[in-house]
Amino acid sequence: MALQVYSTLTRKKEPFHKQPGETVTMYVCGPTVYKPSHIGHMVGPVIFDTVKRYLTYLGYKVTWVINITDVDDKLIKRAAELNTTVPALAERMTADYFDCLKKLNVTGIDHFPKATEHIGGMIEMITRLIEKGYAYPAAGDVYFDVSKDPDYGKLCNRDPEQLEAGSRIEVSDRKRNPGDFALWKGAKPSEPKEAIWESPWGPGRPGWHIECSVMASKLLGDTLDIHGGGLDLQFPHHENELAQSESATGKEFARFWMHNGLLKMGTAKMAGSVGNVVNIADLLQRHSPETVRFLLLSTHYRSPIEYSEDRLTEVAKSLQSFYRFFELYERATGESFYNIQQVECDQFPIGRPPDQITGMPDLESGSPGGEFMSCMADDFNTGAAIGIMFSTLSKLHYLGSLLKLDSNPSPYAVADIKNKTRILRTMANILGLFWAPPAKAALGGDDKLVAGLMQLLIDLRGNLRTEAKGAAKDNPLKPALFAQTDLIRKRLAELGVTLEDRPAGTTWRVG
Repeated sequence: MALQVYSTLTRKKEPFHKQPGETVTMYVCGPTVYKPSHIGHMVGPVIFDTVKRYLTYLGYKVTWVINITDVDDKLIKRAAELNTTVPALAERMTADYFDCLKKLNVTGIDHFPKATEHIGGMIEMITRLIEKGYAYPAAGDVYFDVSKDPDYGKLCNRDPEQLEAGSRIEVSDRKRNPGDFALWKGAKPSEPKEAIWESPWGPGRPGWHIECSVMASKLLGDTLDIHGGGLDLQFPHHENELAQSESATGKEFARFWMHNGLLKMGTAKMAGSVGNVVNIADLLQRHSPETVRFLLLSTHYRSPIEYSEDRLTEVAKSLQSFYRFFELYERATGESFYNIQQVECDQFPIGRPPDQITGMPDLESGSPGGEFMSCMADDFNTGAAIGIMFSTLSKLHYLGSLLKLDSNPSPYAVADIKNKTRILRTMANILGLFWAPPAKAALGGDDKLVAGLMQLLIDLRGNLRTEAKGAAKDNPLKPALFAQTDLIRKRLAELGVTLEDRPAGTTWRVG
C-alpha cells in the first residue's frame, strides 16, 4: 500500500507526492511561551515526531521545524503580572517546553526558530504584500486585505463572511473589512520597550500569523511538503498563514495540511481559555512519560483524544504486559529488549504490499510487520498500529512462555523469538515507545530497606512452600501452610507487588 495522507485543504486522502530518498519539509506551529507547558502542548509534537520517525524509517530525509512565539500580547500581559521582562519570561517558559519534549521522547525537531529572531524577514514580507496590493498601512498598523485574495477561506472551505460570523475576529475601526487581520501592530504607550521594534510604519511588533509564514519559508522554502498543527489553528491562524504566504510568493504554501485532533476532558476541549489544562510537570508526578506518549498515540491523529486519570491508569496497566514480556525475553535470551537492533528498511517500495518489504520477517499467523506498516501508510494511523503491537505481543508472550517451561530450550527456539521480537522493537522505534527501561517504583521509604523486607517475605514464603510440599498428604498442617503462601502473594498483590516463581527462585516487581 502506497503512503496516503489526508489533506485538510482537499478533504481527502492523497498519495504522498515524494519518493523515499527525497527531502521532506515539515513545519508545525509551536507554543506561545508565556506559561508552563501543559499536556495539550505535547499532542502535536508527539504526533508529528511519530510522523517523522515513520517517514525516516521509509528512507525520506525529513527536516522538521517548530516555531517559538516569544513576543505576543499574552507574553506582555503575563510578564507584567509577574513583574519580569518579556524576554526573561519567554526564555524560562521555552526551557520548560524543551524539557517536556525531551521527557516525552520528542527528539526529531531540527530547528526551533524564535519569532524575535526573524523580525527583519517579517518586515520584508509585509512590505512585499503592501507593494502587491494585498495589504495596507493604517495609523501604525498594517492589515491584510482579505477581499484582495479571491480564494481566501479555501482551507476552511468557507467564504469570508461565514468565517467572520463564526469566529472571534479582532475589532478595529482601522480595517477596511471586518475580516482583515493584522500583519503589524503599532506600539501602545503601555507596552515595554523590549517588545517593540522599528518599522517603516512606526514602532510596533508583528502580528501572530506573519511569524509562521516567514520562519517556515526562511528555513524550509516557499512551498512546504507538510504543514501541521492542532485543529484549533485551522482558523484563523492557518487560513491567514496560507493567504499571506501565497499572496507574497505566488506559490503553493503547503502540499499537505495536517490537523491533529484535540484533547478532551469529558465533553470539553482542554484549553487555557477553558481553564482545565494539566501541566506536564504535575502530570509526570503521577504517570510515566511513556504512559502519556502511549495515550496520545492510541487514537488516529485526526480524532479527539479522551483524557482522564482513569484512562491514563488503564494505559499504564496495559503497558505492564509489555514490560513483563521484556523481562521474560531477557531471561530467555540474555539480551535486553532495549538493545535489540530494529529491522532495517532502507526504502519502502511504493506500490508493493508492506508485507513484501525485504527484511521484515513474519510471525506464523499473518504478517504483523506488514499490517503495522499498512496502518502507518494509511494516513499515519497510530491507533490501529498500536493494536497490531498488542496482537504481536500476545504471540510473543506465548512463545516466551514455551521457552520458560523448557529448562533447556534449543538454539533454534531462542533464535526464533529473537528474530520475531525484532518486529516489536521496530514498531516501538517507529512510534517512539520503549526508549528506556521503566524506572523501578519504590514502595516507600529507603529502597535498600524495602528490598531487604521483600527478600525476607520471599524467604519466609519459600520456607512455608518447602514445608508444605514435604508434608505428608494426610498432615493436617499441609493445607494451612499452602494457605499462608497464598495469603502472602495475595496481600502483596493488593499493594501492587507481583511475585513470580521461577526455577531459579522467586522474584518480585511493582505492577
